[in-house]
Amino acid sequence: MTDQGDIPDEIPGKPTSASRTTLSHIMTSHDTNLLGTVHGGVIMKLVDDAAGAVAGRHSGGPAVTASMDEMAFLEPVRVGDLLHVKAQVNWTGRSSMEVGVRVMAERWNESTPATQVGSAYLVFAAVDADGKPRRVPQVVPETEQDKRRNQEAQIRRTHRLARRQAIKALRERRAAEGYED
Repeated sequence: MTDQGDIPDEIPGKPTSASRTTLSHIMTSHDTNLLGTVHGGVIMKLVDDAAGAVAGRHSGGPAVTASMDEMAFLEPVRVGDLLHVKAQVNWTGRSSMEVGVRVMAERWNESTPATQVGSAYLVFAAVDADGKPRRVPQVVPETEQDKRRNQEAQIRRTHRLARRQAIKALRERRAAEGYED
């Protein structure tokens, strides 16, 4: 047991499918940029919404966006497109989770299959009522694709931590040399 009363040290893991979700939204003229296509920020908001729902479901409570590791826009999204934002937990740490998101668009005027128009990786931190980090269940990959996503998420985490450390070291070195940033 921990010092938090009756909360066990180990939380049972959850399968990848337990929190996987899809958020669908039809794009309107209110969502467009000056070029007449859907604004990237609108898509990013939907990505964050879907990822946040997945992180909250997986962790069993509030989770906040800690970072957006990568956001790729692959194809333009147009007014009338039905956007499907599919998200799942790829990796979990002690209190953090990487959520992978795939953005698909069904063209309103075509009878073709949905096209992938974007993808993103976000890191969420599970928090308690005081905003302090709290433990999350480990994700249990179910398929070979889930296992691959978990391994790739671990690589992204290693790169995030190395980049953070390299930037910190550079800033410390510059400060020691008398540079003001």
